[in-house]
Amino acid sequence: MEERTLEEVFNQLDTVIQDMEREDISLEDSFHLYHKGMQMLKICNEKIDAVEKKMLILDGEGAEHEF
Repeated sequence: MEERTLEEVFNQLDTVIQDMEREDISLEDSFHLYHKGMQMLKICNEKIDAVEKKMLILDGEGAEHEF
């Protein structure tokens, strides 16, 4: 499976939201899209957590520390 960037997942999530807002969507399709959207949110959270763990902070002396 190909790794998607955070931006790509956000764009796909936006498409899912737009599809869910359609007036002619069936209840079954709505549930399917909701499940797909929740999976995408999980991917986003995992990617954001990974970035936060890699971020570096500088102390008063200019030394780098991971947080």
